[in-house]
Amino acid sequence: MIAFKNRKVCILAPHTDDGELGCGGTIARILEEGGIVHYVAFSTADESVPPEYPRNQLEIEVKQATHSLGIDHENLHIYKFTVRKLNYVRQEILEELVKLKKSLQPQIVFLPSSKDIHQDHITVTQEGIRAFKHSTILGYELIWNNLSFNTDCFIKLEQRHIDKKIAALQEYKTQAGRDYMSGKFISALAHTRGVQIGTTYAETFEVIRWIF
Repeated sequence: MIAFKNRKVCILAPHTDDGELGCGGTIARILEEGGIVHYVAFSTADESVPPEYPRNQLEIEVKQATHSLGIDHENLHIYKFTVRKLNYVRQEILEELVKLKKSLQPQIVFLPSSKDIHQDHITVTQEGIRAFKHSTILGYELIWNNLSFNTDCFIKLEQRHIDKKIAALQEYKTQAGRDYMSGKFISALAHTRGVQIGTTYAETFEVIRWIF
């Protein structure tokens, strides 16, 4: 059983919204139980923002979404690496992660699954594993990018946690219309994972490293 009170937790999101999609309900629970959450976004994907929005719209949206979840503004760390090209700057990403490790000293790190096929996601995962050698590391589920997924760890959630996750994702106006952003999908997946462990809702994670 994971106890979150006073735990220092770091969420690694290759792009704005990945952290909320992969573990938004868990973030809500951690904060509710008195944990400290830092959210790290590596790309605001300015190049992919629809033309009717300002180029920094995703930066605006991640600030609103993480605030909605309850993450302190000073605990949001935003980088400006180019979307879909994180693999070209993996050394710079590793160096930033090492700095974060030294300054934050998180006990638990959430990052994309090691089986995620997106080039940006797997880069953050590989460098995150290298940087946070002394932390528990859990890989979150983004099923549209996972050819397979190990459901090693389940975190029980309540309706209020799912509601917070959905509310946070609704801040991403630029991503509206994507199937995986819909409240119906978010609830259904959380319910499916809950059924697997005999509870109403849950999020599931790949255990990459477990320290207890």
